[in-house]
Amino acid sequence: MLSDPLKTQIRAGYDLLTQALPNFTKRKAQNYLIAEIAKVLAGEYDKSRRILVAEAGTGIGKSLAYILAALPVAKHANKKLIISTATVTLQEQLMHKDLPFFLRHSEFKFTFTLAKGRQRYCCEHKLFSTQQAPEQQVLFTEKPQMGDHELLTRLNKAYLSGKWLGDRDSWPTPIPDRVWQHIVSDKFSCKRVLANHRQCPFHRARDDINKADIIVVNHALLLADLELGGGIILPEPDNCFYVLDEAHHLPKISRDFSSARASIKGSQEWLKKIPQLSQHIKKIINRQTIITPDMNMLEGAQDLIKNLKIIELFFNDNPHYFNESEQYRFELGELPEVLTIPVCNLKEESKKCLSALNKLSNIISEEIKDGNIKIKDAEPLMIELGFFLQRIENMHALWVMLSKERSSKQAPIAAWAEKEKADIYLNASPIEVGGILEYMFWSQAAGVILCSATLTSLNNFEYYKRQSGLKTDDGTQYLRLKSPFNYPAVPLIIADMEKDPTQQGFDNELVDKIEHYLCEKEGNLVLFASYWQMNLVADKLNKKYQQALLVQGVLSRSKLIETHKQRCDQGKTSIIFGTGGLSEGLDLPGHYLTNLIITKLPFAVPNSPVEEAHSEWIKAQGGNPFLQLAIPETSKKLIQSCGRLIRKENDKGKIVILDKRVKTKRYGKGLLDALPPFAIQFENKH
Repeated sequence: MLSDPLKTQIRAGYDLLTQALPNFTKRKAQNYLIAEIAKVLAGEYDKSRRILVAEAGTGIGKSLAYILAALPVAKHANKKLIISTATVTLQEQLMHKDLPFFLRHSEFKFTFTLAKGRQRYCCEHKLFSTQQAPEQQVLFTEKPQMGDHELLTRLNKAYLSGKWLGDRDSWPTPIPDRVWQHIVSDKFSCKRVLANHRQCPFHRARDDINKADIIVVNHALLLADLELGGGIILPEPDNCFYVLDEAHHLPKISRDFSSARASIKGSQEWLKKIPQLSQHIKKIINRQTIITPDMNMLEGAQDLIKNLKIIELFFNDNPHYFNESEQYRFELGELPEVLTIPVCNLKEESKKCLSALNKLSNIISEEIKDGNIKIKDAEPLMIELGFFLQRIENMHALWVMLSKERSSKQAPIAAWAEKEKADIYLNASPIEVGGILEYMFWSQAAGVILCSATLTSLNNFEYYKRQSGLKTDDGTQYLRLKSPFNYPAVPLIIADMEKDPTQQGFDNELVDKIEHYLCEKEGNLVLFASYWQMNLVADKLNKKYQQALLVQGVLSRSKLIETHKQRCDQGKTSIIFGTGGLSEGLDLPGHYLTNLIITKLPFAVPNSPVEEAHSEWIKAQGGNPFLQLAIPETSKKLIQSCGRLIRKENDKGKIVILDKRVKTKRYGKGLLDALPPFAIQFENKH
């Protein structure tokens, strides 16, 4: 239960913070969100499953609500608070604005830090090595460019003087990949057990994470930790309360994260180098215990090459797989029968090889600890071993997925082959990640709050539940809070169009209608469903609007927004033409946007192998992929697109939709009903 002292603490925090905010308006929805987050995390609804899915419309003040509710409950329960975001923008807002504001104006005493993946940090030992005598110096895989050695010297000096902490993002200018790859921390050689790695930036950052009360991460790093079993990069899941902001991105990021890929020819090439690694190990380590793992590693590598060769020959003998395109997807994730045995062999042999490499890695670590081998001899060996470990780990994940027994109850995997240059790649990805998230996250975490402005589609949470593996009756709480904005004052005009987007002649009509609805001396945003259609309309209207027309792709996103704002501030006409990428995360408050035109319902074409496989599986189950996938996804995207117009309480303007299907198709009413309560107007025929 939420104790009285905790309630008092949260109320007092709210009063102090809201007094410090200029022009703050008390909102019922925000108070309700604070109360529900605190109650769920305190276990008032369900002690064993503390999960809340909260859709909080724009303007409610989500970040204030979740920090204020979750922090005191986390501290009281002796848990860490992990806030995860999908975008760098929100991460920066939390780190540089929201959390410092909280610390300044509330009586809560807490520390916070930003957690990043290992690859964002340099390895102190590698950095120092670049300054050694020329014969011991770093070997560049790419030809060094003018200034590369100087840059390494500057990095070294700044690091030694404490002006740079070894984090790639905090160096004032971008560090080129060709330079960074020589000093980047890697999990195989940059180990804490090694004396000359104890002070490496990544390990010091880990200490900060262990000491901090609030840890800000991105969804990808959070998933990386969970996939390793939790508690590797971040604290243990059962010791953490999580807030996932921008949670509508989680299912897709999880799916991308769980996919695997391997090249057929390229893998054979690097596997042929394993005997060199074996020679290297024997030269440095003189112990009986290496004989068996070394033999297993060599045998495993030979068998992997043999079975990869069988797959290579199969594709050479069957060129028809790539007759139509460079990509071929296997129906329902099932590979041709002739590949079943080699794929199962690859799974077993990669497991054997992986186990041998891990044993050898442990033996080398012990030898270093016991002082039997010199660090300078061990270091290159650990890096070399790490190279093979990483690749065989990735490869093993692929063969495990491709050889998994099919079950009629579970969604199959998506499996496809791709031809790239002279090589062939095999790929696998789960179609649905709900089961994976349940197993590694929902069932492990002490508590999870999922929030976003768009978690429902078609007015309910069903689609999100299906995507994320949450259920109605599993103890998870669901909350939907409307935005406080005055939407009924905003006209949403459904233009009277002759053609719908699937009919010929739509493009010409679109040019005329856009021209008709553009407003002079205002901020206009026109959203298109495809680049080619946007460019076609831009070419036709360029002559008339010239500098006023700002097209995505012609200008960078930041330049586009900067030029648009300058024109609006000068009272000039400004028109942004953009595609789906601008329908989310674009913030143009006040006079920067008063006229929003949506050219077409944002239907996504299932053109990725994973989306195609998902549609195919739904059909195989007797379902309708259009109604089960396309419509809910479109509903969510249309809400996001319309959300560009009203960003602040006093924003005004109008929205125009140039797609008659919202009026003529059966699904149209559902899409309009799911939008905020705009004043919908159907344009009359002229």
